[in-house]
Amino acid sequence: VQLQASGGGFVRAGGSLRLSCAVSGTIFSPNVMYWHRQAPGKQREMVGRIVRGGSTPGESIDYGDFVQGRFIISWENAKNTMYLQMNSLKPEDTAVYYCQVHDLRNLRQYWGQGTLVTVSS
Repeated sequence: VQLQASGGGFVRAGGSLRLSCAVSGTIFSPNVMYWHRQAPGKQREMVGRIVRGGSTPGESIDYGDFVQGRFIISWENAKNTMYLQMNSLKPEDTAVYYCQVHDLRNLRQYWGQGTLVTVSS
């Protein structure tokens, strides 16, 4: 399984970006798909996650407290891709964003390479 993150770039405060995480290979259900981020000099933090095939039918999605309704995570089956739509970006959102998949059946974790998001004030 390989994850390829893309879509990072430079944006002004208040702008939007959409990150993509293309998954190649087979991910078994149940699984959890994450977006994380790590800003310079700070610890990595979870941006949000999709729990698929768990006890709740369909998907459940939750976000880090700092998101405050600005970001949306989604999964597109047809493209085997997870997205992170980021709106109302702030300079403090500047970080390298990583996608991760935790295959709960095989107990394996996979990481993408990270994509840099820079938000200017």
